[in-house]
Amino acid sequence: FESTEQPKTWQQTEFALKQIMSSGGAEDDIPQAERKTVTDFCYLLDKSKQLFNGLRDLPQYGQKQWQSYFGRTFDVYTKLWKFQQQHRQVLDNRYGLKRWQIGEIASKIGQLYYHYYLRTSETSYLNEAFSFYSAIRQRSYYSQVNKEDRPELVVKKLRYYARFIVVCLLLNKMDVVKDLVKELSDEIEDYTHRFNTEDQVEWNLVLQEVAAFIEADPVMVLNDDNTIVITSNRLSETGAPLLEQGMIVGQLALADALIIGNCNNQVKFSELTIDMFRMLQALEREPMNLASQMNKPGMQESTEKPARRENPHKYLLYKPTFSQLYTFLAASFKELPANSVLLIYLSATGVFPSGRSDSEGPYDFGGVLTNSNRDVINGDAIHKRNQSYKEMHCLHPGDLYPFTRKPLFIIVDSSNSVAYKNFTNLFGQPLVCLLSPTAYPKALQEVLSKQHEQMCKK
Repeated sequence: FESTEQPKTWQQTEFALKQIMSSGGAEDDIPQAERKTVTDFCYLLDKSKQLFNGLRDLPQYGQKQWQSYFGRTFDVYTKLWKFQQQHRQVLDNRYGLKRWQIGEIASKIGQLYYHYYLRTSETSYLNEAFSFYSAIRQRSYYSQVNKEDRPELVVKKLRYYARFIVVCLLLNKMDVVKDLVKELSDEIEDYTHRFNTEDQVEWNLVLQEVAAFIEADPVMVLNDDNTIVITSNRLSETGAPLLEQGMIVGQLALADALIIGNCNNQVKFSELTIDMFRMLQALEREPMNLASQMNKPGMQESTEKPARRENPHKYLLYKPTFSQLYTFLAASFKELPANSVLLIYLSATGVFPSGRSDSEGPYDFGGVLTNSNRDVINGDAIHKRNQSYKEMHCLHPGDLYPFTRKPLFIIVDSSNSVAYKNFTNLFGQPLVCLLSPTAYPKALQEVLSKQHEQMCKK
């Protein structure tokens, strides 16, 4: 959650309110009902900002502590959105409500739905986020921002585009993504041309990241008429594989997952690597529309919420430190329901042992890298310690042993995945380890080599 505005105190709001209303004429001439409308709107607006900013302070792990706070925030934004719709004319005349301010409210509602999706893993909330973001674009709420000499407002617009792109990527709306990237590119060019900004390089990097992400992700499938078919990794109602004869179901269910991305120089956008992006979709059902209309943004009433569909809960961890990873892992382990499985997906750079060891224990084969604060040059961490010690920022197989007290499913996608090859099951609980190959097959190596030569010639 990002906000460049600080919530006002009620005294500040009252002072600003008098200034706004008096600028439109003599304050005594304003009817009491209209005065109350503006006062109520300012109260709801400030309350919504306070609650929205408070969401950043909620714990990122755990599935219970945040729910009531999210509920209160949704309720206030529901009232605020409906209030500005019902009293638009008064707010235009007496408050001077601008279209970009309406867009800002809609953008924050979109952020709420997106973060609610991250918290619940319910893909239907992605559709709701798309609904609000799409309405901002269709109704040109931010169209007048560029005419005002306020770079911070343009940055709000650019951030809106970046968030909208993430939601569209997750919904596989690649045609919309390409349109948004073109619009974002034009907006960044205009922004950097008009203002002497220090963040030009950062925004150009955003464009480079999303372009690389689009190029890396889709596998294009063509119909007979050469039209592109958008494929999805999510589970559809009709796409579930058939059970083999004699298979027993219902004994264990996948309830929680940690999806970890910490590869050097990997394609990513925002804090979502291409590996994390593909894996999180593989653990979800296809989105379904909620009760609210797609072309008319409006918050749902509590009675309109869809039936829960039990997608596995997920944590997305981009370049976590060892302590962060262990904290989230412990939280998932603690809250794992009975007869459930915890999945750990590790897409990370391999850490190899620095020397030969006399023993062959769970800390002697290296593992995968977690994030650190040490200097990194060309993707290689600078070591300033005795090489005889173990790598302190490495997640060794032995670090996961305590969590085998419950059913565990581990996927290791790394150059040192073999470190987890002899993973010991100490507690007799169900345990599965899927390990990526550490080298390409010879036939594929030749294909990649030829492709590399062709690219170099170009």
